[in-house]
Amino acid sequence: MRAFVTGGTGFVGSHLVEALLEQGYEVRCLVRNNAKWLEGLPITSVKGHLFDDDALRKGMEGSSVLYHVAGLTRAPDSETLDRANVEGTLNLLDAARDVGIEKALITSSLAAVGTSGSRPLSEDAPRQPISTYGRSKAEMERQLEQRSDGPPVVIVRPPAVYGPREADFFTLIKLADKQRVLPVVGSGTRPQLNLVHVRDLVSGMIAAVESEATSGSTYFLGGSEDHTWDEIRSAIRDAIGHGALGINIPPSFMEPLGGASEAIGKILGKYPALNREKAREGKASWLISSDKARADFGYDPTISLEEGMRETVEWYRANGWL
Repeated sequence: MRAFVTGGTGFVGSHLVEALLEQGYEVRCLVRNNAKWLEGLPITSVKGHLFDDDALRKGMEGSSVLYHVAGLTRAPDSETLDRANVEGTLNLLDAARDVGIEKALITSSLAAVGTSGSRPLSEDAPRQPISTYGRSKAEMERQLEQRSDGPPVVIVRPPAVYGPREADFFTLIKLADKQRVLPVVGSGTRPQLNLVHVRDLVSGMIAAVESEATSGSTYFLGGSEDHTWDEIRSAIRDAIGHGALGINIPPSFMEPLGGASEAIGKILGKYPALNREKAREGKASWLISSDKARADFGYDPTISLEEGMRETVEWYRANGWL
């Protein structure tokens, strides 16, 4: 089997490439500039981007499956996100149709559906995104549903993903390790969220493509259970091996904090990870059910939060991040 992967130089994509190689796939990866985490792996790099039609067609020629992981998670305007996440995906699938790809997995996000409240979401929940990123992913899903040609498509929606090479949770872990503080939004027991370790996620992605029952379907691929922030803080403390002061940030503080971060970002010429939309998301619960994936193709996340955090912190230390 030959797989073509977009986004392979990123966090999730690089773990996916490694898992595909372990399962005997020949892997080709679309690479814009730097191979990053793919350096030294036995893959074929295809220089290009999602709007480079020649590179896409030449790169996918002879491949049987497509894994589309590339995407833009934040930008200061909706046009930039739509260009990357909607138009880029549709252009990629046009190329996949032309070269005869047999099946495509498209990576969406829980953000396309929105917050959950106190009860886990299932795949039939209406799309009610609360961020520009989420709206771009929701529009991508709608466009995919309207396509009548090209390869069969399966869509996966991960929640928050953590593990080695991940940069956002790393910020929290670094604060705990170096500054010995662990700030979270809310009481510690509310809000709650589902977390999935990256190795569980990519195993589910491969299983979703290999199953004959998944074409045309959408799946949440989450962790085995939901968590409070108190549980996450405890797992981080255990993983770093020392205490860290828990600081609970009132939800009402988040949007002013996000606004201040955006203002600083404008001065520095960089759109920040913490912005007003991320601040709104941080006040909410993000709970999902992966029961549909379990029933259709045996999705079985096995990595506990404690085990996953230990592995993640060990990687950060081994690679000089901590």
